[in-house]
Amino acid sequence: MNLEKKYDFLNGEILVLDKPLGWTSFDVVYKIRAAIKKKLQIKKIKVGHAGTLDPLATGVLVLCTGKKTKQIDTFLNENKSYDGVIQLGATTPSYDLETEVDKVYQEKELSENDILELTKAFTGAIQQKPPIFSAKRIKGKRAYELARKGEKVELQSRAVVVQDLELKLIDKYQLAFKINCSKGTYIRSLARDIGDFLEVGGHLIQLRRIASGNFHIDDSISVEEALKRIQS
Repeated sequence: MNLEKKYDFLNGEILVLDKPLGWTSFDVVYKIRAAIKKKLQIKKIKVGHAGTLDPLATGVLVLCTGKKTKQIDTFLNENKSYDGVIQLGATTPSYDLETEVDKVYQEKELSENDILELTKAFTGAIQQKPPIFSAKRIKGKRAYELARKGEKVELQSRAVVVQDLELKLIDKYQLAFKINCSKGTYIRSLARDIGDFLEVGGHLIQLRRIASGNFHIDDSISVEEALKRIQS
């Protein structure tokens, strides 16, 4: 958002925000929509995001307003880039830190060759099953709603594409990564699958979206800054 620009939220704007930790993507949409409605003194305006980020993830969240919401599907189909950290040696039901560890594995020495083979195995077209703690719909309900109630959730595997993947052990049992991937790729599932591949278990402990299509983290502003600019 250019501070000196006069915004036309009804005709449409594209806002590139840096989603804070702990917020849902809808939390951001709600805050921005409410601020615009108050500023323009209107009751309704379309505001939507172009790709969900989990509450425990930060980084690029693209919001569209007004007539620009028609572009959301286009942005959704673009590649995404992330970096983060996978904790090896244990798993959680949610594949991240939302839930407690459910299994701890015996320690295993990992070599550079293990990481090389791992990188090869997870680059290109791969099959991936979404986490049960995800926003996927099952008979009209979100999977996470059912999972949090302790109900059994079955999700089908699907093909996703990993264009680039960099992996590096930053200590004995933490694996840093950088990834560029197709729409619909669940990084939490990738963390779990990597742990399975290495036979040591794994879950995601840090995630930041660096880019969504042509929108980069360097072009983003905080939600607080966006609200200030809307209200000014």
